[in-house]
Amino acid sequence: MKKAFRSLVGSSLACLFLFGTALSACAQNPPGVTDKTIIIGSCSALEGPSHSLGVDTVTGANAYFSLINEEGGVHGRKLKLVAYDDSYDPAKTETCFNRLMTDRVFALGFFVGTPTAVKYLPLAETNKIPLIGLFTGAQTLYTPLRHWVVNVRASYYDETREQMDGVWDKLGYRKIGVIYPEDAFGTAVLGGVTEALKAHSAEPVKVASYERQTANVGGAIDTVRAANPRAVVVVGPPNTVAPILKQSHAKGWKPLFLTVSFVGTDELILEAGDDAEGMVITQVVPPYYLTDLKGVALYRRALSKYAPSARPNFVSMEGFVDAMVLVEGLKRAGKELTREGLIRGIESIHDEDLGLGPQLKLDYSAKDHKGFDHVIPTVVRGGRAVPFTDWSTAAPKWPPARSLGTLVRLTSLFIPH
Repeated sequence: MKKAFRSLVGSSLACLFLFGTALSACAQNPPGVTDKTIIIGSCSALEGPSHSLGVDTVTGANAYFSLINEEGGVHGRKLKLVAYDDSYDPAKTETCFNRLMTDRVFALGFFVGTPTAVKYLPLAETNKIPLIGLFTGAQTLYTPLRHWVVNVRASYYDETREQMDGVWDKLGYRKIGVIYPEDAFGTAVLGGVTEALKAHSAEPVKVASYERQTANVGGAIDTVRAANPRAVVVVGPPNTVAPILKQSHAKGWKPLFLTVSFVGTDELILEAGDDAEGMVITQVVPPYYLTDLKGVALYRRALSKYAPSARPNFVSMEGFVDAMVLVEGLKRAGKELTREGLIRGIESIHDEDLGLGPQLKLDYSAKDHKGFDHVIPTVVRGGRAVPFTDWSTAAPKWPPARSLGTLVRLTSLFIPH
């Protein structure tokens, strides 16, 4: 009887020990983490008219993950990116997010777009899951500070400030218009332009909106054109900005057109062709052809090796940089990985050189989740976005805002009397 009792107690203790070990293992490995794997989840436009933005972002991120995995992963764990489509459609965001939660991913990254981001931000905060690197510079991502959301790129306020200071101070343009989509993205960039012009005691001379994700832009073009602006900020993804450029030029209207980095510069050039020539586009990462920069050279090597059919561009370059930030945070979080540890790891990054140039140093803190502030202005010349520092080189060769009477008077100056 005593022997049987001792056997029962021993078995119970063994079970408790095994159960406790299992609990300990669970405590050490949060959702999406095993001893060999870390799963990251993404929702972006993989289908639909703006699919190039999502596909390229994920391609860049996967290229860096593949590079890290070949080197042994992060603390012995390989990275796996699970990417689902939301078609850049706010109505699809909750379904996509819930799908990632069902997959029990460890963290989120490489999301695309403002209208979708504003839906994902509260979901990430409520579920206390890190969301790292979004392809949008909307101010709502930066203010107020969101503990579980980490931004990498400079904001649209940074981009539009660079643009407005350039056209106002360097080119002397005083009449600026805005054409924007009727969504959160359009509102965010319009807000940036308006805020930037306030510093010059000015405001846009005319603004007009168009239905998002459509080419029904003729009315907006005519409305802004009637105010005769010298420069016009055009807001949208490539599939809507290209028609604006084409239709404007077909009508003989050629002010200095500007747009922000979200446009997907290389896709825009493909879609707009010659009509993209002369457009100013602010960038938040260096041009992907400047391979003298170590970070850019690394991107090109990784893309060539792990995605040989993909063409290098600004969008996949940004996805690659976002992945660099996420991986650096994972490394700093240590072997005993937690979601809070990932956030703390990123917050510990100060003045980090990723090989993107002296003005793009990564810097975070517990009170600042914005990695970069620097903006690179480029102008499309010969089918390529070329960086510049002298805004006079970006000015149209012939000021388009002149009236016919003014042109006649100017021409008469060169005719012998």
